[in-house]
Amino acid sequence: MVRAIFISDVHLGTPGCKAEHLLDFLRHHESEYLYLVGDILDGWALRSRFYWHQTHNDVIQKVLRRARKGARVTYVPGNHDEIARQFCGLHFGDVAISEEAVHTLLDGRRLWVVHGDLADGVIRHAKWLAHLGDTLYDWLLWTNRHFNAVRARLGFRYWSLSQYMKHKVKNAVSFISDFEYVLVREARRRGFDGVVCGHIHKAQIHTMDGLLYCNSGDWVESLTAIVETLEGQLKIVTWDRILSPGEPVLRWNEAETDPEPQSPVPVAAT
Repeated sequence: MVRAIFISDVHLGTPGCKAEHLLDFLRHHESEYLYLVGDILDGWALRSRFYWHQTHNDVIQKVLRRARKGARVTYVPGNHDEIARQFCGLHFGDVAISEEAVHTLLDGRRLWVVHGDLADGVIRHAKWLAHLGDTLYDWLLWTNRHFNAVRARLGFRYWSLSQYMKHKVKNAVSFISDFEYVLVREARRRGFDGVVCGHIHKAQIHTMDGLLYCNSGDWVESLTAIVETLEGQLKIVTWDRILSPGEPVLRWNEAETDPEPQSPVPVAAT
């Protein structure tokens, strides 16, 4: 049991989506709050080619059941599922759809929850280029799937070739730095203590100019989520293998990168 879970960039509707890993993660992690931080569905991919595995249905049903059981579930649409933005302010099966959200940590810090595409100049000003990049990215993911199929036959664990290639490119590293800076600056302008986002598929928790920057990663390459524990600590959880029935949840897949939380203070419910 954890206090909050943040997941993003699941990309349901694409062959690269690791829905079975996400399902296994959710089975082992109940939470009071669940934030879906954009690109949960991939409308771009579904418009060009329909792909929908049974596990993609299972993910949606799992989330809806969690909401029915009392978890506070908030869906913040991203650029790939931007069609859902027309429903912001409404509820769908006990899931609140919102342009952005605010999460208050146990120690009182207020985090701005947003997908992050607003900080991406390509998405905002050259969407055609974003679609071209998305096509090239799909090719890289296809290569990654076959590469890992060979690794699995050889007894090796999953390793993301596509993520390795992307983050070795100098321009990509520069873009990520600019992306983080823009979001942290905007969070400060809005009076928040930090930001939780997705969009760039790189899980991170670190302090930047005195504010907390958190990126929940994705469920295509890195298979990561951010959780807030019951003690108020933020952790990146990597779920790159499916546990066997009855196997205990091991702590080796949790990497705590948030500074020690402060003493809790009375706060209003988010």
